[in-house]
Amino acid sequence: MADTARTHDLVVYGATGFVGRLLAAYLAGAAPADLRIALAGRSRSRLEQVRGELPAAARSWPLVEADSTDDASLAALAASTRVLATTVGPYVRYGLPVVEACARAGTHYADLTGEVLFVRRAIDRTDAVARDTGARIVHACGYDSVPSDLSALLLAERARADDAGGLRDVQLVATARGGVSGGTVDSARAQFEELGRDASARRLAGDPYALSPDRDAEPDTRQPRDAGPPSRTPDGRWTAPFVMAPFNTRVVRRSNALQDWAYGRGLRYGEVMGCGRGVPGAVTASAVTAGLAGFAAAMSLPPTRGLLDRVLPDPGAGPGEQARARGWFRMVVDATTESGRRYRATAAGQGDPGYAATAVMLGETALALALDGDRLPGRAGSLTPATALGSVLVQRLRAAGHTYEVGEEPR
Repeated sequence: MADTARTHDLVVYGATGFVGRLLAAYLAGAAPADLRIALAGRSRSRLEQVRGELPAAARSWPLVEADSTDDASLAALAASTRVLATTVGPYVRYGLPVVEACARAGTHYADLTGEVLFVRRAIDRTDAVARDTGARIVHACGYDSVPSDLSALLLAERARADDAGGLRDVQLVATARGGVSGGTVDSARAQFEELGRDASARRLAGDPYALSPDRDAEPDTRQPRDAGPPSRTPDGRWTAPFVMAPFNTRVVRRSNALQDWAYGRGLRYGEVMGCGRGVPGAVTASAVTAGLAGFAAAMSLPPTRGLLDRVLPDPGAGPGEQARARGWFRMVVDATTESGRRYRATAAGQGDPGYAATAVMLGETALALALDGDRLPGRAGSLTPATALGSVLVQRLRAAGHTYEVGEEPR
C-alpha cells in the first residue's frame, strides 16, 4: 500500500472548508489505521484547529500548507501524495492549478465539482498529461455525479449481461431532502458570472455532449431537454427540472463515450426531479419549475445577483449536524433497451445528499484510489466515477450503507 517515494497516501486539500471537514471526519472513521493521511490548506493554524476537532484517529495526521495561487506549493503537495481529494472551489476559479499539478506528478485526483466549464478545461489541459503519467483524474465524485454515473453503468452492464441490447431511453427521477452551503452557492455564482460575459461558454454549457472526449465522433441522437416544463412519468409522477441535470447528464454521456459507447450510441439520457402525484404533485412541479427559472434569471444579472448574496449562505457555512442527519436521497432510473426490455436502477442513501452523503461518496472514491489500484479499470487520464472506479466504487458505497440496485421490469 505504501509508496516510500511519497510521504502520504492520501491528502485532503481544503480540509478547513465546510465539506473538507466532513470528508476528513468521514475518513477518520473509515480509513485503515495504517493509511498515511494528511490535511492540507492555506492556513496551518486553521488546519490545527480542524484536526483538533476530528476523531482521535486523525489527531496525528500531518498538516501541509498549500495555496492554489502558489504553483510551487501545489507541485510539492501533489508530489508528496499518491492521492489528492480536493474540496477547494469554486473549481472554475481555483481548481485548474490543482488538477494540473496532480496530472504532472502522476497523482490520482478526486473532486466534487458540478461545473461543466471547469471540467471541460481540465480535460483539455490535463487528459493527455495524466495518461502519460498514469494519474487517474476523477471529477464529480459527490452527489454530482456518482449516483447518476454508477446507475447508468449498472443498467448498461445488466442489459449487456442479458443480451438485451444497448440502452435507448433512460430517465432518472431524483428525490431528496437536503440543504445548501455557501460553497455550493459560490460555485453557482462563479459559473453564472462567466456564462453572462462569454458567449462561447454559454454555447459549451448548452451542448449536451460538452464533456465528450471526441465531440465530432458523437452520434446525432437528440437528447432530452435539461429544463423542460413540468411533466408526468408513465406511472403518474409529476416531475420538474432537476438542478443538477445540466451537469450529470454530460458526465454520463462522457462515461459512455470513454467506453466506446458501450451503453449504446443511441442512448437518450435525461434527469428530472420527482414532485409527487395528483394535484399536490402538479402544484409542486409548477412551483419548482418557476423557482429554478427565477433563480437562474436572478443569478445571471449582477444587480439581482447582489440581492441574492444578501440572503444566501456565505462560503464556509452549511446545514447543521441535525439537518445533515435528517437528509436523504433516492434516485430511480428507468431504462428501455434497443430490444424493448425495461430495467430499473435505484441509488439511495441517508444523510444530506450534498454534504453527509457526499462525504461518503468522495471518501470512498479517495479510498478506492488509494487502496484498490489493482482492482480498478485499467485507465488513466481525465475520467468519470464510472470509468475510473466502476464496480469497485459500487461495492464500497454499498458497504458504507448506500443502495445501488438494478433489476428488470415486467413488460
